[in-house]
Amino acid sequence: MDFILVLVVTTALVWVLRKPIKKAPLLFYALTILFNIAYIATLYVTLPELAREAIFLLMQKCTLALALFTVVMYIGVFGKDSKVSHELRPIRSELSIMACLLAIGHMVVYLTAFLPRIMAGVGMAGNFMLFFATAVALLILLIVLGVTSFQFVKRHMSAHAWIKLQKWAYVFFGLIYVHLVSILLPSAINGGTTALVSIGVYTVLFGAYAVLRVYRAMADKKAASEPAAEAEVAAAA
Repeated sequence: MDFILVLVVTTALVWVLRKPIKKAPLLFYALTILFNIAYIATLYVTLPELAREAIFLLMQKCTLALALFTVVMYIGVFGKDSKVSHELRPIRSELSIMACLLAIGHMVVYLTAFLPRIMAGVGMAGNFMLFFATAVALLILLIVLGVTSFQFVKRHMSAHAWIKLQKWAYVFFGLIYVHLVSILLPSAINGGTTALVSIGVYTVLFGAYAVLRVYRAMADKKAASEPAAEAEVAAAA
């Protein structure tokens, strides 16, 4: 499955480039914008076959944005004192912004292509409406969460408001899974092996994240409550 390869390579690059990303995030934002420009350019000009195939895989199939979102998701399942958390949490916002920029380019192209179909009421099957509805919801959340990931925006928000808003990221991640399944389900129902395997991979990926994130929340809550309990015991003694 192509996505697994993209995820592995993306994860490795994020780890290797973690310090440059933190030091010069604008450079990486610019690179993601260039990816979007290259993707849109393929609609109007003929690029070399290798470049076209790479852009198709990374942008049209949205694997690069999804890989970055997956890295962002899984950073949250590691304890704050772990090496992964120590090294990657400082660039979590930057990775989110890069993923958002890449995903917006993908979604705008697709929404623009499908909008006439919606307006004409053509092919309004249930799975298509689910695909389109989740795409719109994802675009809205993408913009809101992406904008509030910028430090200058975060500084103008109260900590409580920012944390409350960022909890919508869990809804966003859930909608990504629903959106992916809505795309693959028709082919899977008809016996498409690739679609079935892809649904299985995404189910494991998002299911494991859900379980691990709940475990991390419970572990962090327990760790936070232990000092308070120890203080009460000491005070009683």
